[in-house]
Amino acid sequence: MNIFRNGLLALSFAAAACQPSAPAANPPLEGASIGGPFALTDQDGRAVTDRSFAGRYRIMYFGYTFCPDVCPTDAAVIGKALKQVEADKPDLGGRIVPIFVTVDPARDTPAALKAFVTNFHPRMVGLTGDPAAIAKVQKEFAIFSDKGETTAGGGYLMNHSTQSYLMAPDGKPLALLPLDQGPQAVATEIEKWAS
Repeated sequence: MNIFRNGLLALSFAAAACQPSAPAANPPLEGASIGGPFALTDQDGRAVTDRSFAGRYRIMYFGYTFCPDVCPTDAAVIGKALKQVEADKPDLGGRIVPIFVTVDPARDTPAALKAFVTNFHPRMVGLTGDPAAIAKVQKEFAIFSDKGETTAGGGYLMNHSTQSYLMAPDGKPLALLPLDQGPQAVATEIEKWAS
């Protein structure tokens, strides 16, 4: 499966490499134009908007349930990291919502999302919508996706960017989460910027 990492990730790491070793005073994505309003449907078929999560930190990840490898691996890292935060700082952990937004609304029905997200964390929310609504939220979060190669039996893969954002309770971006470094690194990054 071809995965495209967004340029934000590379820029974030490049900028970090040029900084002195003193801890950063501000979140790395502070002031970035990432995120925005959305109106989608959750895994239980309920209409939700960005305002449904107001006042809570959000982990925003975009993927699809038919993904054979990367998406379930990343969702597992997010779920384990949140469980670590819940163990370290229960009050903070309870104020974080992990959100999985599909890039494949044609196949990712609420039922498909429910079967997927319940594998990774009991509070993980799966969101879908019509193609226009999904395209809008992808644009707000700088997410690329397109239909990839066809598989045996007429299925297909999706090419998509795989960054995961930590968003503040007011919906503003705080940081990219290092999913490729595992749950502990993600938990550490969350605890660094969320309070």
